[in-house]
Amino acid sequence: MPGKKVFVSGLQEGSRVREMFLLARKNLAETKAGKPYLSLTLMDKTGEIEARVWDNALALDRAAEVGDVVVVQAMVKSYQNQVQLTVSGLQRAEKEQVALADFMPASKRPPEEMRRELVALIASVSDKGLHRLLENLFQGEVLDKFCQAPAAKKMHHACIGGLLEHTLSVAGMAEKTAAHYPGLDRDLLLCGALVHDVAKIREFSYSSLPFAYTDSGRLLGHLVLGVEMVREAGRGIEELSCLRIDSLAHLVVSHHGRHEFGAPVLPMTPEAIILHHLDDMDAKMNYIEGLQEKQEEPGWTDFQRPLERFLYLRPLDGDKPNRTAANSLTNETAPRIRSARAKAGGPATGRQQSLFAAMPGPGKIRG
Repeated sequence: MPGKKVFVSGLQEGSRVREMFLLARKNLAETKAGKPYLSLTLMDKTGEIEARVWDNALALDRAAEVGDVVVVQAMVKSYQNQVQLTVSGLQRAEKEQVALADFMPASKRPPEEMRRELVALIASVSDKGLHRLLENLFQGEVLDKFCQAPAAKKMHHACIGGLLEHTLSVAGMAEKTAAHYPGLDRDLLLCGALVHDVAKIREFSYSSLPFAYTDSGRLLGHLVLGVEMVREAGRGIEELSCLRIDSLAHLVVSHHGRHEFGAPVLPMTPEAIILHHLDDMDAKMNYIEGLQEKQEEPGWTDFQRPLERFLYLRPLDGDKPNRTAANSLTNETAPRIRSARAKAGGPATGRQQSLFAAMPGPGKIRG
């Protein structure tokens, strides 16, 4: 079967399709007459659609599991004014047929633009030791994975390029905060913003769907793995003292803020306290922006369990410019970033946008 051509957003009532979709949910049930049927949710990067298997449900239930990309034969029908698929055939797709980008949303920010933004931010770090550490870290396979990976499996910025998008957003706020509070160590805070989630590329395997924890990711988590990556990147840099490395590692290991949210230690420096709040703020705002994207008119949402409250929201204004990492910078630091960005061969500004993703249970929206 050739690559995917028909997407959820393009399905038309009355048409027949033979196409690949990600099997997001599956439930075997019975009709009132006692006949088994399958209730499915299929998805791709453009959205989700409900599907039903009325015939051969038991056999097709064994054909695939949740998280598989499946080839579906179906008729597009309307049920209660909603488009739905009536499935007659279903089988696992061959791995070589599957392109991850077809089944998962991607950041709306152009990948090369974000990559140039990262390079420019690294170039703006004047502390020689931290600058060398960042250059050692963000290169080769690590840089490629970092620019492609989502920020999480199902949490904030759960899209291709989401990890870099989230990192640039936190770094932009770190720039502005460091200028507002002169007592902060600007280079240390910015460096912490850039590396705080870097080990998510080792915590999860993003090579295929469904995303899964790696062994080291499950045993250690991205905070501990992040400290290892920071120390590895800083090894042999004469300009970095042990205390300087420890200070940066502390930002990584404490950025979840509280023990119950997975932080082995609490933030104990001004930069660590700030980083925790910026990271948490960006995750929550990404969640809220996702709700706003679905909001058709001003009003109350359903109870939002991750935030433990109802929200009164207005729809996003599509004509209103989104925040950008460059535009969030202060007059004092923006010229330094623009100069570094120009040397990197990219434009001076870039759009910063977010996509909605399902969130975890109550408490912190983890970053």
